[in-house]
Amino acid sequence: MIVDCHAHVFTHWIGACGHPTREIHKRYLQRVVTRTVASTFRLRDGAHADTKALFRAGEEGWTGLANVDFRVGRFGQLEFTHDGEDYAIQYMPVGMQEMTAPPELMLAQMMNAGVDHCLLQAGGGYGAMTEMNAFAERQFPGKMTGLMHVDEAMAGHPEQLAEIDHAFDVLKLRGLYFNVDSLSRHGFPWPLDAPQMEAFWAKVAELGLVLCLEFSSGPSYDMAGYMAHVTAFGRVLARHKDLRVHLAMSPPVAYFARNGRYEFPEELLRLYRHEPLVLEVVFPITYGGIWDYPYPEAQTLIADMRDQLGAERLVWGSDMPNVERFCTYKQSLDYVRRYCPFLTAREKDLILGDTCAAFYGIRRADT
Repeated sequence: MIVDCHAHVFTHWIGACGHPTREIHKRYLQRVVTRTVASTFRLRDGAHADTKALFRAGEEGWTGLANVDFRVGRFGQLEFTHDGEDYAIQYMPVGMQEMTAPPELMLAQMMNAGVDHCLLQAGGGYGAMTEMNAFAERQFPGKMTGLMHVDEAMAGHPEQLAEIDHAFDVLKLRGLYFNVDSLSRHGFPWPLDAPQMEAFWAKVAELGLVLCLEFSSGPSYDMAGYMAHVTAFGRVLARHKDLRVHLAMSPPVAYFARNGRYEFPEELLRLYRHEPLVLEVVFPITYGGIWDYPYPEAQTLIADMRDQLGAERLVWGSDMPNVERFCTYKQSLDYVRRYCPFLTAREKDLILGDTCAAFYGIRRADT
């Protein structure tokens, strides 16, 4: 059974996408691409550009986002205007003529690639996708498992706790996506283990939710910033030892594999060895614009993760549909499925689906 632990469905990005207003959704999107690995072009002549004009350096909350007429374009592009010039960020694949990804698109991709089930994550840039993820799971229960969304910095407040209860009790969702970088919406107001967050962690533990956690290095955007969040979350786990943790995205290569091999600090290894915890194998979305398929650099890192953590902790993901800006969906799977000769058949089965299925209680659809 092959399970993609990192996929997305979303309504058209021109709208609010589940957020209270279109403006809030647009701010999420602008913030997401302030430090993107996606290519940026000047529309007049196609010259390569960057996204520095989107924000004021050193002001890492939403208050630092610049007024550049940021907008949703077509063909996978997000657009902005700076000093009279129009620019486009190729955030989604060029073939995405309109910025929407219904569940049926993901189903067609899965059928073509030979993927049995996918996990629908819920980052703010995609929208507050709790309701849509629940709809997709209800419509295709043997194919999709949805996660709920939360306003991360405010997660401990009564309104957000009530949203979690609704998603759990009414929508029947059993996992929650939490992106540390989305603390920027409120200016990174407090660390993960702050008193303001404790009611949230207690709620996640009480309900037995799977926590899909994506770390960030903000607001300093260096290794010290990344490790500060790791340290704070380690203190959360000390209080809530049974939290079921799914760490989204592979460990940052720039911090922990500068010489092409993973070297994890002991504090990070302690976190990775938390029980129960799984860690994503998802390299093409970040490095597919730098490395060429079948990504031998990523294969080396997968071997390091297997050797240091065990194949039973690793879960494959794609980050569809974004990943197709760099490679096809099938290629995002095949660099592990058809390559990685150092993995045994059983290790590939674990990484490509068995571990994720067991972690989330996913059963194979009836055929």
